[in-house]
Amino acid sequence: MKTTERGKIFVMYYKAGTILPLEDMYLPLFCGTLPIKDTLGFLKDDTGENISSKNEFYSELTGTFWVWKNTNLPFTGVCHYRRYFTVSPEPWYLKLKYILFHPFKTQVGPNPLIYTKNTKKWIPKILNFDQTRLILDDYDVILPVPRKFRYSIRTHYSKYHDVNDLNILEKIIIKDYPEMADTLQDVLNGNILYGNNMFVMKEARYRDFMQWWFDVLFKFEQSVDLESYKGYQRRILGFIAERTLTLWMIHNNLKIKELQLIYFKKFKKE
Repeated sequence: MKTTERGKIFVMYYKAGTILPLEDMYLPLFCGTLPIKDTLGFLKDDTGENISSKNEFYSELTGTFWVWKNTNLPFTGVCHYRRYFTVSPEPWYLKLKYILFHPFKTQVGPNPLIYTKNTKKWIPKILNFDQTRLILDDYDVILPVPRKFRYSIRTHYSKYHDVNDLNILEKIIIKDYPEMADTLQDVLNGNILYGNNMFVMKEARYRDFMQWWFDVLFKFEQSVDLESYKGYQRRILGFIAERTLTLWMIHNNLKIKELQLIYFKKFKKE
């Protein structure tokens, strides 16, 4: 599907779920090969050039790859069926509630996520086309407010995954993108992570990023035995993608607009 329409933000789904009544900038896209996809009336990532069959390892990135290879837009964005960008500030009572229920997860500055069940109140606060266009007039990319850990990205990764994954990534960057090796060390030894593999970018930067991102991810895939990853860890390429997205954005010194994400947690249980 080649198109010259105005910019779009693709909403990634991996299961049947609530389709929010949003403006036409937002397009639902079903990721993966579950049979349920054939009963849904929206775009699927298994047409055209695609990696849909690898969804269990790449998560929403199979949809991101499909968008890259099968659309052509003035700007392109990715969000999730339960996470959406917003320019609206988090109200004080939600901040207080988060602190009370997550006393050990507070961070400097705004929290990356605004947790809410109130879709009626927060749907109008989801980033709209005019807001997106105005931001991209002044910035290269829209990203989520980064997570800021109490320890390094390397240490954080080692607590939840196999840290050898990062050793493999380092070898790929040193071999194929040596100019980025020092920046990678800064990222891994720092505490900033742009999570969720969400972004909105203008066309020129977007194409450059996609080419680099998937080149690194495919090389990582070729360097490991995917079947050795079990359970939650099978989303390995999604985890590596968050670290490499952070690397590319920082190394290229992009002008970044950081926005909080509205998180409709109840959709996860649908």
